[in-house]
Amino acid sequence: MFEALLRRLMAPAPDRLQDPDMRLALAALLVRVARADGDYATLEKSTIDQTLATHFSLSPFAAAALRAEGEALETEAPDTVRFTRALKAAVSLEDRMGLMQALWQTALADGHRDAEEDRLLRLVANLLGLSDVESALARQKATR
Repeated sequence: MFEALLRRLMAPAPDRLQDPDMRLALAALLVRVARADGDYATLEKSTIDQTLATHFSLSPFAAAALRAEGEALETEAPDTVRFTRALKAAVSLEDRMGLMQALWQTALADGHRDAEEDRLLRLVANLLGLSDVESALARQKATR
C-alpha cells in the first residue's frame, strides 16, 4: 500500500513530498515518537489525532484515519532519517519548529519523559535542521 512512498523516501536524494505524502510521513513520524518508549497509549493517539486535525484542518474522523495510515507506514518504514529528511524538504523552517512542538506534545502526552523518546527527538531535531536550543523551546511550548 505504501510502496511508492517508501521508494521515494528510500531514494538517495528523495524528491520533495507533495501534500498527501507529507501528511502521511508526518503522521508516521508522530507515531514513531509515541511508540519510542514501548507504550503507545490512548492519550498519545488522541494527541496525534488532535495535531493532525489542527495542522491539516481535518475532521476528527479524517485525522484518526490518517493516524491509522501513519501507524501502518511507521511499521513498514525502516528508519527515521528518511522520514525526517523528506519532511525537512517539504516544510519551511518556521513550520519545522511547529512540527517539533507537535512531536514533543506527542512524546509528553502520557505524562512521562522517557530516555528513548528524548534520544529520538534529539535525532529528529538535528535532522530537521533545528538546534538543541530550538528543540528545547519547542518542548517548552509543548508543555504550556
